[in-house]
Amino acid sequence: MSDDANPLRRSRHGADPSEPPARTGSSAYVDPDRAPHAHRRTRRRAAGFGSALLLTVAGTVVPGTAFLATGRRKVGAALLALFLLLVVGGLVVATHAQRGVVRLAVDSTALRWIIAGIVVLALGWLLVVVTGYRAVRPRRLRPWQRGVGAGVVTLLCAAVVVPAAWGVQLAVAQRNLLDTVFDDGDSATVTQPADRTVPFGGQDEVNILLLGGDGGAGREGVRTDTVIVANVQLDTGATTLFSLPRNLEDLPFPEDSPLAALYPDGFDAGSESESLLNAVYRNGPAAHPDVLGPTDDAGADWLKLGVGEALGLHIDYYVLVNLDGFSRLVDALGGLTLNVNYYVPVNGDTATKTLPDRYIAPGPDQHMDGVEALDFARGRFGLSDYLRMDRQRCVLQAIVDSADPVKLLSRYQELARTTSDIVSSDVPSSELGDVVDLAFQVKDAGIRSVVFDSTVINPAYPDYDRIRSLVQEALHPAQPSGGGDTTAPATSEAPATSEAPATSSAPLSAAPAPAGNGGVPAEVTDACAFDPAQAAAALEAGEPDNLGR
Repeated sequence: MSDDANPLRRSRHGADPSEPPARTGSSAYVDPDRAPHAHRRTRRRAAGFGSALLLTVAGTVVPGTAFLATGRRKVGAALLALFLLLVVGGLVVATHAQRGVVRLAVDSTALRWIIAGIVVLALGWLLVVVTGYRAVRPRRLRPWQRGVGAGVVTLLCAAVVVPAAWGVQLAVAQRNLLDTVFDDGDSATVTQPADRTVPFGGQDEVNILLLGGDGGAGREGVRTDTVIVANVQLDTGATTLFSLPRNLEDLPFPEDSPLAALYPDGFDAGSESESLLNAVYRNGPAAHPDVLGPTDDAGADWLKLGVGEALGLHIDYYVLVNLDGFSRLVDALGGLTLNVNYYVPVNGDTATKTLPDRYIAPGPDQHMDGVEALDFARGRFGLSDYLRMDRQRCVLQAIVDSADPVKLLSRYQELARTTSDIVSSDVPSSELGDVVDLAFQVKDAGIRSVVFDSTVINPAYPDYDRIRSLVQEALHPAQPSGGGDTTAPATSEAPATSEAPATSSAPLSAAPAPAGNGGVPAEVTDACAFDPAQAAAALEAGEPDNLGR
């Protein structure tokens, strides 16, 4: 009997590989190479290892492409559609919804959800990278190919994790900043609006007290040498800054305030130097620590009541920047570029006749680090308070000019930490969204600055009724009758020599008005621009020390 006719022999030696096995019962044998499952017909793998790596990279940059290339159309299309939706949404937000983004950035709860969203998105992206590579790689790989593939996938995963981690760190830093600066602590002067459904309770205007506190080494306590009130009209966003001199005396308080009973004739700490406006923040609460009740910053509440009464405005909130940490803020921004038109003293004390350590020489576009920018803002030896107020405004403007989005994002964590150390405020966290909307209005409407200097008021014997009247005239200027032109008050130029300028000749200070009309506050011109003639004359005259001072 031949092998073909003997079933036992055929079983022992195995079936003829060229023939399929016989059918048994109703089950049919299916050759996997000739009749694959339907759902596997469209699945393909990359032709080679190099192609697999390229498809993996493409699938990381544009999720879904690796799956589409291997025939997994449903998964690939879903991922690609989701990716395109995110891209389009990002473009729409970047071009048309900046205000909404900033509102989210000042909402602590929203930031928590943003952090969670970034984490989920990153994990999903990592899953796409790994599964995409597994889908396209050849079935059999040499050992070195396995190593290279694992390395490429690891790098691609890192490219996903690093920006995601950076985004989480930014969101955490912003949330910590909000929780530190706007912590909804106790305040003796902040009242909850009666109607919370409308911004700021339906007020017509908002007044924010901006304080520059000068504390630190060699200085006892904090003196608020910069006192500015920002009046913002809610319907238009028109903003007027009112600057008061640091040596203003007899600061009044509202009649219904307990401070008015303590100081019926204005603030008086027993000596002239300790009774000035810049000493109220420190000396008032020190003398009467609990007179206003529970508060996290009694000095700010004292100034809100006093400055508001002096100007005839209700001060809603305050923002205090302590110059003690100001230099770190400037360094975090990479320094500032400022114009210097006259010699600016570094340190020095006029009262004790202690000469400055040095001078900052005149010159255009001087790049200053944090320490030098602080010296530039502080210097007052032989100069007037108004000149220093000018320079402080220039520094603030330089900060705004230097804070471009790329720089802010690249250094935001350091900026946030620095800001939380040097800035305090009583703006409620629930109002921050409305503050953002208001800031966008202010940006579109522009800002005017009005300075009360010695040509307008006598800081030692101020006429507060006149000050209040001038504030209202600045906020609601009378329309000229008969269509005639009005002439704005002139502003005098800064001195062209290196000698200390008198208060009346300081830049931005108001020149005396025509006889019989009294002085009026001057609107600030551009004292921050470089004046070549003034700088050249100052350089020719030399430093004040060279003149025997």
